[in-house]
Amino acid sequence: MTNRSPLIALNNGVEMPVLGLGVFQAPPDITADAVEEALRAGYRHIDTAAAYFNEREVGEGVRRSGIARDEVFIETKVWISDYGYEATLHAFDKSAGKLGVDRIDLLILHQPLPSRFDLTLDAYRALERLLDDGKVRAIGVSNFMPEHLQRLLDETSVVPAVNQIELHPYFQQKELQRLHAQEGIVTQAWSPIGGITFYPGWGSEERRSTLEDPTIGKIARQHGKTPAQVMLRWHLQEGRSAIPKSVRPERIAENFDVFDFELSAEELAAIDALDTGVRGGPDPASITLEGHGREIPEA
Repeated sequence: MTNRSPLIALNNGVEMPVLGLGVFQAPPDITADAVEEALRAGYRHIDTAAAYFNEREVGEGVRRSGIARDEVFIETKVWISDYGYEATLHAFDKSAGKLGVDRIDLLILHQPLPSRFDLTLDAYRALERLLDDGKVRAIGVSNFMPEHLQRLLDETSVVPAVNQIELHPYFQQKELQRLHAQEGIVTQAWSPIGGITFYPGWGSEERRSTLEDPTIGKIARQHGKTPAQVMLRWHLQEGRSAIPKSVRPERIAENFDVFDFELSAEELAAIDALDTGVRGGPDPASITLEGHGREIPEA
């Protein structure tokens, strides 16, 4: 297993490890251990969020690893409750304080908040200010659909470096990926192995698990790999960043062991053909302050 993730160049020249560890739903009491384990396995990119309520533990895991801070790419997200120019500037202070860092590598807006897009624009302008001030190395967005992204591009100055979106073989958002390519935005996949199709409590009773897909399973057997590894390799070969999540040491290691094989053009096309167009997670248009606002603590 290689101990180094390839880097992907963002549109401002910053290089980001293409594969990162996600800590969504990771309980705070085991997050630090998971981060430390991932860094031991070779990861150098950790993705968290203010609304995950485990930024402090991510910072603890990075420090406990003994790996120099400048070797670890830390990405976090501003929650909608902290949108608005001054509020977002303060959100940086809260996140940086919990992470225990002076500078965040990638700071992104967690949702487009279309019902109050004026606040979204002000929040993004605050990210631009933080970028100008050198407090963040790159800025971006998450869950922005084409209409949200186009309006942001029209009304702000800095093209987002990244849009982190739900993307797995069953939901590929190809129109949005094309817009990203056109604008020089890295597509970053959350739920990259389709966890949203098999996590308890998500989706309908009729949902299909990507891990049990026969096409993916056949490709996995041909390469002596797992379905999860095949899906991660699919993302990487098609030029995307991927953020698989796990707190189990064996799964953390498995998800990183994807750099020693290559899928053929025919295999990539077979996975591309699995797209159902059916979203597994929440529709970004459904996220509102009234329904999803939550206080992000100071410490």
